[in-house]
Amino acid sequence: MEKGRIGFAVCYCSRLIRRYMDSDALKKYADEMTGTHGWAIGYFYRNRDAVIFQRDFEKNFDIRRSTASRILALMEKNGLIIRQGVPEDARLKRIILTQKAIEAHEKIEEGLQKMEQGISEGISESEMNSFFETIEKIKRNIERMTAEND
Repeated sequence: MEKGRIGFAVCYCSRLIRRYMDSDALKKYADEMTGTHGWAIGYFYRNRDAVIFQRDFEKNFDIRRSTASRILALMEKNGLIIRQGVPEDARLKRIILTQKAIEAHEKIEEGLQKMEQGISEGISESEMNSFFETIEKIKRNIERMTAEND
């Protein structure tokens, strides 16, 4: 790997992580859903004790109503969620994860935790803090550069 090029280093690590994930048992679950569905399932899983409607999903992911509708319709078609009416307002549909989605999320989380443990091996807490501080600065720089180009 070429030293001194941040973008190259980030892309290289990203490819290695993707390659690991593709070779791991979690690939089975990842292949059954899109990345967006994985993020959505994570959100619904973390909030499974709350009543969540499409508008909450839209707000959390900062997406338009039409985009949220398409995502949720496909997730429902694939058996990942059900949309259940609520008695207080027939127009509102509560979003509930299916058992299939819960099991997939838990297996993916197990795999991600295993990966995180492996890639952080030998890195001190201080080094990890420095890494996250640095990557946050890089992210802000990229966001600023992108905004300047718009």
